Amino acid sequence: MITTFKDGTVTQRKEIHTSALMTALVVGSLALLVLGLQPILLGELLEARQVSLEGLGLVAMAEIVALGLGALLGDLALPLVHLRLATAIAAAAAAAMNVGTLHAVGDMGFVAYRAAAGLAEGILVWGTTAVIVRSANPDRIAGLFFVLQTLAQAFVGLLLAHVIIPTHGWAGAFALLASLLLVPVLLAFALPRHLQPLPTPPTGAFAWTWQKATPLITVFLQLSTLGALWAYVEPLGIHVGFSATAVQTLIAACLGVQVVGGLCGSALVRSLQAPKALLAGSTLLCGVAIGIFYTGAGATTDFAALCGLFAFTWLFITPFQMRFAFDADASGRVASLIPAAQVFGIAFGPLVASFFVQGEQAHAVPVVSAAFGAVATLTLCWRSVTQRHAFSA
Repeated sequence: MITTFKDGTVTQRKEIHTSALMTALVVGSLALLVLGLQPILLGELLEARQVSLEGLGLVAMAEIVALGLGALLGDLALPLVHLRLATAIAAAAAAAMNVGTLHAVGDMGFVAYRAAAGLAEGILVWGTTAVIVRSANPDRIAGLFFVLQTLAQAFVGLLLAHVIIPTHGWAGAFALLASLLLVPVLLAFALPRHLQPLPTPPTGAFAWTWQKATPLITVFLQLSTLGALWAYVEPLGIHVGFSATAVQTLIAACLGVQVVGGLCGSALVRSLQAPKALLAGSTLLCGVAIGIFYTGAGATTDFAALCGLFAFTWLFITPFQMRFAFDADASGRVASLIPAAQVFGIAFGPLVASFFVQGEQAHAVPVVSAAFGAVATLTLCWRSVTQRHAFSA
């Protein structure tokens, strides 16, 4: 693989075998199943009165914050030579925590088990990210990764909504997750045996600048926009007039729409400028959240259409997020932190939204989502302005 820095310096990296790359994508997809399935899982816990509506955001936040920490700690502390062993241990631990969730009691009990599961899942994501940023086409591979994980989420979501949950309830859902997370234990030894360190820029040691930090800030805000609304989509859908099963089916269908968005984004990531695509995406997400806020009772078709547009935009922008990071830093160090920024955003959005939930009412949640989208839009606009001033100077 060739990496070209802005001053023209070229660095050669060893190509990763296709089978090892696909194995890494499968491992990461299984680790991130919870991101797509959280509305179903949390909705069932809420329906069964295992958690309160006020605690819903805390449970969502706990697992995803821990997932982000796991990915970050892996990047900072785990040596690449132990990638296979770390993957196997983390997968076994994640499966065990899903089994432990069956015995959780109360909001804080679920918070504890889901946080432990998230930490292990984050280490699995770290391994996948380490492989992606060292691949020949990391932006397109990142798009493929999101498509693959979303396909897995859509399939498992339909399985949960129509087979597992009607028969075995929320406990069956977490038991299925535990079984699926044992698969990476077997796949771990098909991962690359050796990964090269990321190249050092010719200017010397890596140093943070506003231009390098902007991709991470933007991604965090965009995923906060998405996470705030996604965690509460089931109670919002029920408020509009859907049944619980119908909302779960809509969620699975939206995961399918995400696949289309991811494929379109991957196809266009080299044709469109990343900042402009992300600016348009942030503006659209903000508009969709506002539209959902004004969707009245009985307008199920409007709600479904807005959710579909929301889902399409979600995965459409993900390849551009990785492209934006590589444009800011060709070495891949910023890009390696994109998954952590994504999961922290997905966790922070529901956390903030939870403060605006009153009793059984989640009607204010879309306003929180729209606010995050507006700040993401302003951040990208500010970046564009400062860049123009820098060039003119």
